[in-house]
Amino acid sequence: MLKGKKIVLGITGSIAAYKSCLIIRELVKRGAEVQVVITPAGKEFITPITLSALTQKPVISDFFSQRDGTWHSHVALGLWADAMLIAPCTASTLGKMANGVADNMLITTYLSMKAPVFIAPAMDLDMYAHPVTQQNIDRLRSFGHHFIEPQSGFLASGLEGKGRMEEPEVIVATLDNFFEQKDLAGKRVMITAGPTYEKIDPVRFIGNYSSGKMGFALAEECARRGAEVTLIAGPASAHLSSSSAANGQLRRIDVESCQQMYEVAVETFRKVDAAILCAAVADFRPVEVADRKIKRVGDELTIRLVPNPDIAAAIGKMKCDNQVLVGFALETDDEQQNAIHKLEKKKLDFIVLNSLRNKGTCFQSDENQISIISCDGQKDYDRKPKTEVARDIIDELSRRL
Repeated sequence: MLKGKKIVLGITGSIAAYKSCLIIRELVKRGAEVQVVITPAGKEFITPITLSALTQKPVISDFFSQRDGTWHSHVALGLWADAMLIAPCTASTLGKMANGVADNMLITTYLSMKAPVFIAPAMDLDMYAHPVTQQNIDRLRSFGHHFIEPQSGFLASGLEGKGRMEEPEVIVATLDNFFEQKDLAGKRVMITAGPTYEKIDPVRFIGNYSSGKMGFALAEECARRGAEVTLIAGPASAHLSSSSAANGQLRRIDVESCQQMYEVAVETFRKVDAAILCAAVADFRPVEVADRKIKRVGDELTIRLVPNPDIAAAIGKMKCDNQVLVGFALETDDEQQNAIHKLEKKKLDFIVLNSLRNKGTCFQSDENQISIISCDGQKDYDRKPKTEVARDIIDELSRRL
């Protein structure tokens, strides 16, 4: 959502200034227009020529650009920008911002800024932990500024602290999230993701190849669009992005078995506006679980199985008129008929169908190819990354909420 946005990037005198190049590249890649304002100390760490080459704009550092009186208008920059990002931001600059010490072009631009301000601190860990720095941060927070928390490390005392600037991709994702469509603001969404493992003995289980990538992508997309998300995850290999993991909108609950997922999902569904059942849940579990590793004895081993609880059916019976329920169907044959049967039987509002016939689009893949089926008909989508598939699915969900 940064396409067409005008960003003032403030760079201060920190060793992390080299990362500003990566921030610029990512902002430009996402369609933003970037104007760099750098402090005199910042130029000691990175050259304006490098920054200008990336932004295609002259870098602003001094009040006057030439001896003939031509000057840079910090007021104009404050009116031009959609956002101001100061990254890296040193302890010195934090202090000046908090106290209005306008002794360089960056601070005067900041004081004239009408747009939201984002700050990515970067300094020695002990400096960041110092009460004066924390007091300045608290004051700037009270102004409504957005802080991108630095990464953790160890203080001189041996205790853990923060100070190292967050990575460029996380910083840019924070801005992207700020400008993201918020059509799910105020909504609560439950998502199940990943496989379930049904124990045979302490070292073996019945499971499947699900990585959880589709469910995790759905959870991140919902959170980006303002929803309060509860992600109920089986033992998946997928991971949430750093920005999503730090997002207070997304709560993750880890489970292992179908029974555990069933219990958490039934309890959580009572409190949400929508649920997306994306997990690849085992249909059966062993009648008995051995408390010790089963040894190889004889030529055969018989394991008796019993059905697991049907999470979709149970939640479908609970569903109220103001709730939306979305299911998934992974089929190998008679895809449409099986999906429609599941849609009706489990009282789903719509179902997402994908097929193992489409190679490289299901388990452990980064891509998917889906159809969305509802009582309104069927809509087929092209093959695309799961992050984009998630956007298509949540677009459909949003229309129904």
